[in-house]
Amino acid sequence: MTPLQVRYEVADGVATITLDRPDRLNAFTPVMAAELAAAAGAADVDDAVRVVVVTGAGRAFCAGADLGAGRGTFTDRAAAPDRGTIDGVPRDWGGIASLPFAALRKPVIAAVNGPAVGIGATLTLPMDVRIAAESARFGFVFTRRGIVPEAASSWFLPRVVGISQAMEWVATGRVFDAAEALRGRLVSRVVPDPELLPTALGLAREIADNTSGVAVAAARRLLWSMLGAASPWDAHRAESRALVELGAGPDAAEGVASFLERRPARFGAPPGDGAPGGVPRWPEPPTDVP
Repeated sequence: MTPLQVRYEVADGVATITLDRPDRLNAFTPVMAAELAAAAGAADVDDAVRVVVVTGAGRAFCAGADLGAGRGTFTDRAAAPDRGTIDGVPRDWGGIASLPFAALRKPVIAAVNGPAVGIGATLTLPMDVRIAAESARFGFVFTRRGIVPEAASSWFLPRVVGISQAMEWVATGRVFDAAEALRGRLVSRVVPDPELLPTALGLAREIADNTSGVAVAAARRLLWSMLGAASPWDAHRAESRALVELGAGPDAAEGVASFLERRPARFGAPPGDGAPGGVPRWPEPPTDVP
């Protein structure tokens, strides 16, 4: 992969994906969308990658869609080729970029290092943990541009922050600071700017060094898929099957042995397909998307 607008680096089990148009505050383009999807796919198939961290180059995470085309920005984007269709219309570039992160088997941490506006905010919603720098700013500004939220955020945002908070931010379209994002539970913590990437990488290292990859993959799919379950019995059914399968596997034996022997665990089972024993594949792609 030879990215033009996204950098992809792997070190010690952690893949770092960096939006890399600092001269444009990492403004989002169709090229960036395709490269983000490719980077998420690369991290997913690499068993050496245990955790993914996503951040922005320079002083912004992502300032939103690149509006350089002026008044025709969204009609031009709608006409862009090579993205397929859904329900007979061209797919939204935001969804093309964001949904591969939802489908990952590995946990994803967003390190929001500055403005995250429009797609810059919605892109982070399928990620598991969002950590913000004090300088971060967020905005679901779509209604102020005459459009609706994208990147499947009408599904994700109410589940992340609740419908009332989601509607306040979307209906007003205003930009808000990291402290409000923390109060609204959009982010899990706010840290001083110089501490952002070390904090995100420290959390990634904690996961990579201490947990079973196959167990984390299964747990991630369980938690996300059960957001739409009709009953806790659905969770009980899936968890029971997963416990039978994983409980008989090598990582469970190693987890118990390491505890009894008071030593760090040496987990070795690969993530596999992330869906042992009845854990639903999530999100299941629809039949009208190749």
